[in-house]
Amino acid sequence: MSRYRLRLLSLFFIATLVVFASNDVTQIPHLEQNTTNQTSNQDVNANIEPASSNTEYIQELIAQKENINKELNENSVWYKVYSNYNTYRDLMTKKDILSNEISSLLSKKQTLSVQAQLEELGKEKDTIKEKIQLLYNEYKDDPFRKLLTPPEIEQAPSVGNPFAILSGVSYKKKLDSDRLEYKNKYQSLENIIINLEKKQDILGELIELSTPENAATYKEELESTTLQVQTFLPVLDIFKTTYDVYEKKLEEVKSPVDSAIKKELEKLISIGGVVLFFLVLIIGLKYLVKRYMSDTERFYTINKALNITFIVLILFTMLSAYIENVSYFVTVIGFASAGIAIAMKDWFMSLMGWFVIIFGGAIRVGDRVKFIKNGAVYVGDIVDISLLRITLHEDITLTTYMSNRRSGRIIFIPNNYVFTDMIANYSHDGLSTVWDGIDFLVTFDSNYKKAAELSKQIAKKYSKGYTDITKKRLNKIRSHYSMKSINVEPRIFTFIEPYGVKISVWYHTNSFATLTLRSTISSEILTMIEENDDIFIAYPTQSVYVDKHSPQLTSHEPFDPAHMEQKEVKS
Repeated sequence: MSRYRLRLLSLFFIATLVVFASNDVTQIPHLEQNTTNQTSNQDVNANIEPASSNTEYIQELIAQKENINKELNENSVWYKVYSNYNTYRDLMTKKDILSNEISSLLSKKQTLSVQAQLEELGKEKDTIKEKIQLLYNEYKDDPFRKLLTPPEIEQAPSVGNPFAILSGVSYKKKLDSDRLEYKNKYQSLENIIINLEKKQDILGELIELSTPENAATYKEELESTTLQVQTFLPVLDIFKTTYDVYEKKLEEVKSPVDSAIKKELEKLISIGGVVLFFLVLIIGLKYLVKRYMSDTERFYTINKALNITFIVLILFTMLSAYIENVSYFVTVIGFASAGIAIAMKDWFMSLMGWFVIIFGGAIRVGDRVKFIKNGAVYVGDIVDISLLRITLHEDITLTTYMSNRRSGRIIFIPNNYVFTDMIANYSHDGLSTVWDGIDFLVTFDSNYKKAAELSKQIAKKYSKGYTDITKKRLNKIRSHYSMKSINVEPRIFTFIEPYGVKISVWYHTNSFATLTLRSTISSEILTMIEENDDIFIAYPTQSVYVDKHSPQLTSHEPFDPAHMEQKEVKS
């Protein structure tokens, strides 16, 4: 009984396990189905999100590609040349295709349609030929030859003087400008290759992300871009080599120019220092002369001599600095001077005259002189003596009063006149006085001795100061000149003239103001004649007979001026 019960319990337990197992099996497919459904839903959502993000990324890549194309087309001369070269090759290809088509049509029967096709193809071929002709010379061999050719290096200037420094600096600036322009072409080519490589990467991504239709277009563009990169990379290598050679040539050319400019600047600074030293020295000497020398004439002469000395020193400094072979230069100057002396005789003689004037001492600045040339007389003061001419300021003198009737002119006299014409110096060697004379006539019945004595007293009175000055100065210059007589007192001379007795009064007066004292003494003589009843002025007169017979002279009697009437004048 007990065994029977145990068997029942085992069977019940097994049945229960079977039921539970079947329930678990039926529930497992439901779980797998739910899991599969959840997974498929997640995949759909995941596919939807990348699709939208890929579109945005593709648009971004396309925009980058367009920007690269725009930059290549607008900012690169290399790419434009390459585009023209491609155009040239395409035209050549089209021309060959057209030639083949025309040859094929020519081999066929010449119907109207064939002839029409031949005419159309011929026109198209002629148009292509004209286009090819425009591009042939530049793109037939090497389209990049002009861009690869470096700028021509001109011959370097010779920098041998201060003015050539400017040409040297200008030459260097031009070389630097050409080098920079050539370098910009090289960098432009590098940028093209970089942009093309970027374009390759972008096209590769677009091929992967785009639809098959778009991918085919991008593949064609990628092939074209790859061809461009393959074309430009060898050009870049050639350009790099050419640029390195060009830069070395520039350094070879610029180095001597830099050295010459540096040497010339150092020489110029040295010369400037020497010139500055001489300038300070001359200015200092002029200051000392002006401060401690009261004589204006001597100051002018010394000032002129200092100026000439300064110029000579500067010339010798420049010659010693810029003339390598001095002996050769001296020889050349000797022959040149001989030619100049013949061809420019007057100028050469004026230079010689300047030496005679300066070192001879016959004429100095400030002297009162008289020049006579072709009958014209000029009296005035010397205001300047240059290398070629003497400058004279004309003054009012007895000469201007009696003959010229004008004054105040500036007269330029060539220095060579000292060899050919007469020059009178009224104030030589500090002798600032001259003899001047006044003549007047008194009648024969006048007391001419009294008139002469009174005239002498008047002359002594008004010329005493000049007489004393003349005496002192003549005593000083007797050591230079042989002077037997130095009588400087006023002198009176009487002469018999046809119309009376001429009294000539001579006295010393200022060389620079002769008319002033002459006018004063003339006025005093007239006053003296008026105050004396026995002195009469005589002058020529003429008698006119009205209704009377004039006295007749016999034929054997010569003409006697004494027959002329003399008129007496009394105040």
